[in-house]
Amino acid sequence: MTKKISVILADITALGVDAIVNAANEGMAAGGGVDGAIHKAAGPELVRETVKYAPLYVAKTAVTSGYNLKAKNIIHTVGPIYRQGDSGEYIALEMCYRNVIKKAAEIGAKSLAIPAISAGVYGFPKERAAKIAAETCLDEADKHESIEEILLVAYDPEMLNAYKKYLS
Repeated sequence: MTKKISVILADITALGVDAIVNAANEGMAAGGGVDGAIHKAAGPELVRETVKYAPLYVAKTAVTSGYNLKAKNIIHTVGPIYRQGDSGEYIALEMCYRNVIKKAAEIGAKSLAIPAISAGVYGFPKERAAKIAAETCLDEADKHESIEEILLVAYDPEMLNAYKKYLS
């Protein structure tokens, strides 16, 4: 059974899904990009909970409450910093997606929203990030019966078009 995987251009902090993914930093403190936006929208309680998971290493996951978000939970993962593609970052990014989908299934999430992990401040090329995200989500989604919907959330039209290219 093929799960519904769709792409949207949206503010991930405003989505009413079971879980959203935070592209976190190792220190689990509010950073830039989507991480900063999620921390700001969720409220100060999030920082108090996330610090107990630090350091969180690349491709590992931690789950927290969604606090002031519409999402019930936040699945945090640390994406790889892009270093010209010769430091294992393609495999690490793939593992981020696999691990957050597995974690979503473990917590019983039916709907999951995932941002473009590493494609912002961590410098991953958007095309390659979109290809890895789409292929990995398509491969991993059917392995987890509880997950009904995965939203790949783009933060700009360029990322949206890249996602659409690899999901068509």
